[in-house]
Amino acid sequence: MRTTLTLDDDVAALVVREVKRRKTSLKAVVNDGLRQGLAEHRDPPGPRRPFRTRTVNLGAPRIDIDNVWEALALAEGESYR
Repeated sequence: MRTTLTLDDDVAALVVREVKRRKTSLKAVVNDGLRQGLAEHRDPPGPRRPFRTRTVNLGAPRIDIDNVWEALALAEGESYR
């Protein structure tokens, strides 16, 4: 199939670099890249393990965080405004 393809500047630079590195044609690099990218979308990776975050007990708060203005004054001094 023959078609016109408009590449973004960054993608075109990557393609040209790959053409020089592999010493092959632009057509071969574009076709190989499309095959690889489309195969990844066709066969997505399996399910991932759920991400878990470890919790740490920090103890009771040292300042009363219910009063935001007081907490800011204690943390940053009276010039927080």
